[in-house]
Amino acid sequence: MTTTAPTIERRAFAEIRTAGRRLEGYAATFGSMANIGNYQERIAPGAFTKALAGDVLALLDHDPAKVLGRTRSGTLRLTEDSRGLAFALDIPDTSAGRDLLALAERGDLGGMSFGFVVPQGGEQWQGNTRTLRAVDLREISVVSAWPAYPDTEIALRSIMRGCEAQRRRRVLVMAEAATWA
Repeated sequence: MTTTAPTIERRAFAEIRTAGRRLEGYAATFGSMANIGNYQERIAPGAFTKALAGDVLALLDHDPAKVLGRTRSGTLRLTEDSRGLAFALDIPDTSAGRDLLALAERGDLGGMSFGFVVPQGGEQWQGNTRTLRAVDLREISVVSAWPAYPDTEIALRSIMRGCEAQRRRRVLVMAEAATWA
């Protein structure tokens, strides 16, 4: 009997804040609907609970050559709350880390994404709508393109402190860009 390795799926979001050399935000939010090709998808609360016990990488643009942190070393911290999958990432002093901070300061980042495999029984279908109830989380990524899920934001905490209007404007621009993607 031949078994094939499961294909890693990726989904993107757009919430990032920086505080010094740390990025924080949400790699995924619960309940929001995303158009994924010919179907829609949403994430149910609790979908990441079991996955948080494993070693999860933080990457730049899903590139395994650009590791930014990982849960095993403590440089990436993941928690699941009522809103979604929250993260705190200590940015390394590497070329990828410095590039990431420069893009965040300029407001050029597209958002967050995550790579996952759906375990048996981890999804529920109703028509063309897929609900993810459990995922085997492999990685989260800071992405420079548009997010698949529109209900998150990017904000640069250390620079944008006190600039809530600019943050809201970026959220609206990214939400609009996601409808064009």
